[in-house]
Amino acid sequence: MNERNRRAFFIGVFGAIAVFAVLLFAVGARSVVDTLLTADLSLVAATFALALCWLAAWSLMLRTVLATLGVDIPLAKSFFVYAGAVFANNVTPFGQAGGEPIAALLISKVSDARYETGLVGIASVDVINVVPSISLVLVGVSYYATTAALGDRLETAVGSAVALIGGIVLVMVVVWRYRYAIVDRLPAVVAPRIGRLGLDRFDSETLEGDIRDRLGRFFENIERVGTDRWRLSAVIGLSLCGWLFQTAALMLAFAALGYSVPPYVLLFVIPLANLAGAAPLPGGLGGIEAAFVTLLVPTTGIPASAVTAAVLIFRGAIYWMPILIGGVSVSAFGVRSLE
Repeated sequence: MNERNRRAFFIGVFGAIAVFAVLLFAVGARSVVDTLLTADLSLVAATFALALCWLAAWSLMLRTVLATLGVDIPLAKSFFVYAGAVFANNVTPFGQAGGEPIAALLISKVSDARYETGLVGIASVDVINVVPSISLVLVGVSYYATTAALGDRLETAVGSAVALIGGIVLVMVVVWRYRYAIVDRLPAVVAPRIGRLGLDRFDSETLEGDIRDRLGRFFENIERVGTDRWRLSAVIGLSLCGWLFQTAALMLAFAALGYSVPPYVLLFVIPLANLAGAAPLPGGLGGIEAAFVTLLVPTTGIPASAVTAAVLIFRGAIYWMPILIGGVSVSAFGVRSLE
């Protein structure tokens, strides 16, 4: 990890600690600890087991996408590769935006695929995961609206999510529509600027040709993923399974503390809370937990201390366990530096 990345990481860690401190102060740290001590350990273990099912489902997504691109990864290895990708997302600021390049490097290292192929693979998984999440938000919010009035906080969260996702989709559509112009013109703009960084070993014309070639293959790979309808349907189905495993895991986390939560509430809360992963915190740590508490307290009527305790159990399974598995995987695969 270079000096700039190390500085950003430690700033993010301190930011996460500050968010946790404010959250625990607001809900009462002692009450949260007392609630955690009452947890049914067998249900906590089941929560972690469902988190493993989520990891397995989304690792199969990655394996299927890479197979579409002509990259074959053994079934067991794909699990640890995806866990490594989640590890990268969870230890870099801005979540997927910060972790995808590292995940692409990991994929290219373990499969001998080109870097841009690995980048298309992991980026496709992240983008495809948005499709079921939008559906779950709409279904969950619609059903919730038939049982209770939508509060201002929830309306704001849903509206912000729709606006953010709509903006991302619009950018993607524009980039895809003008992809040929991007491939033709962008290298000529980027190559001279890289040369000005003092990297004398790069010849500007050679670098421009290399960037153009890589961009061309990048868009070709995206097209291959999008036009294989059978595999695309299978990937969307696996994505939906992953979201449902997360929903079940959070339900069990509440059950471990003696509370029952309607599943339709969790269907929209989980995707909405995960939007906080875009914050400049390692994997959204702290911000996502605060978002969960902010959304779950008014929609469930459960005390804030109990909600916080359940969220901490859930995030232990969804965030900390993949960090442990993925960190070991990244080290075992020989990726020693997060550049």
